[in-house]
Amino acid sequence: MRFDVVYENFDYFLWGAFPEGPLGGLAMTVILAAVSIFMAFWVGLAFGLMRNSKKFWLRYPAMAYIELVRGTPLLLLIFWFYFLAPVILGYSVPELQTTVVALVVFTGAYIAEIVRAGIMALPGGQMEAARGTGLSHFQAMRYVILPQSLRNMIPSFVNQFVSLTKDTSLASTIGVLELTRCAEQVSNRTLNAPMEIYVTILVMYFVICYCLTSYSRRLEKQLSRYQARDR
Repeated sequence: MRFDVVYENFDYFLWGAFPEGPLGGLAMTVILAAVSIFMAFWVGLAFGLMRNSKKFWLRYPAMAYIELVRGTPLLLLIFWFYFLAPVILGYSVPELQTTVVALVVFTGAYIAEIVRAGIMALPGGQMEAARGTGLSHFQAMRYVILPQSLRNMIPSFVNQFVSLTKDTSLASTIGVLELTRCAEQVSNRTLNAPMEIYVTILVMYFVICYCLTSYSRRLEKQLSRYQARDR
């Protein structure tokens, strides 16, 4: 077993060539995941609300976006943005930004469907009761419907965010120096310890995803206590 190769390159797995060279490795994976999760949540929330709207000029574009993206592989989206964006925009887009856009567009569609399903799962009388108190549709959605439905969506959100974290490995296909790309470079350089290298990054991905799921469980318990106390 050649875990000495992993030990010699452990800093590279964590930070890439930083500070002498570009930031990469685990740090870049975490940054990619965190930025994409934050942006995808708001994109998905917006399109999920549009998908539930009674106004056709909001609902139909949201439906088209959700169905189109959910029927497209993420790798194809990454290639599409990477190779076609320069043709459309007239200048090349850096690989990191390309990956973030693709991850946000892809994950946002799935989150939008989670939001739609979460709102539809509430009893139909919730909106009527809220409107009966004098609230507008927007106020009822903000203060009554979304707080209840988002609480129930947490497990689905976390599952999608864990998938997004693992999907950041596809950024290596266009040269983003994230964890999988670093492992490929170390493996190509050493040529004698591929199993040890890829076991190491497997453990790193597992730790990130486990932290996400653990935090979600604590958040669910905390929200359940608040809900029980409010009752």
